[in-house]
Amino acid sequence: MASHLDLEEQEQLANFKHFWSQYGNLISWVLIVVLGAYAAFNGWQFWQRKSAQEAAVLQDELERAAQAGEVDKLQRVWADVQAKAARTQQGQQAGLLAARALQDAGKSDEARQALAWVIEKSSDEALGAIARLRLAGLELEAKDPVKALKTLDFKADAEFAPLQADRRGDVLQAQGQTEAALAEYRKAWDGLSAVPDYRRIVQAKLNALGFDPQPAATPSKE
Repeated sequence: MASHLDLEEQEQLANFKHFWSQYGNLISWVLIVVLGAYAAFNGWQFWQRKSAQEAAVLQDELERAAQAGEVDKLQRVWADVQAKAARTQQGQQAGLLAARALQDAGKSDEARQALAWVIEKSSDEALGAIARLRLAGLELEAKDPVKALKTLDFKADAEFAPLQADRRGDVLQAQGQTEAALAEYRKAWDGLSAVPDYRRIVQAKLNALGFDPQPAATPSKE
């Protein structure tokens, strides 16, 4: 009996050795890849959490500097955000805030650079759309309608399409393209039914161009 078991064990061992000689290296590499991927995933998660925390701290610091009107400090914090938090949503939101504060401080060039940075870095379509709309407005203020139209050349979600049309209308009107501007304002007005305050602004622009999107009803004939 013992001899029979010994022979069976030897046969199993021989089969295992044969199997390992064929697939051992492959199994080892698979384990290395799987364990390496697991370690990398954990590392990535840790890095994301750490980066998000650092970005949140910088965003708060930048907001405090903006509220206090401390432009020099805001610029230093904004430089830290760009260096340390470029890939985080908090960092990109800080870019929008920095652009607003810099514009208010009369630093239009730096404000435009901040918005361009957000557009370049952001993977969030909403943040990117907001940055593009605001940048186009600043480019129009800088008397560069060609660049503004280029900035507005993007595929906007339904939420932002009316705002994009309104801004395009502003740029086209500045170029003297009244008919094209009118068409864009009408698209904006049609898309802003859920935003009455903004819609009234667009209506005023349409009225200034001689178009009433809400003509008075024709009295019925008896």
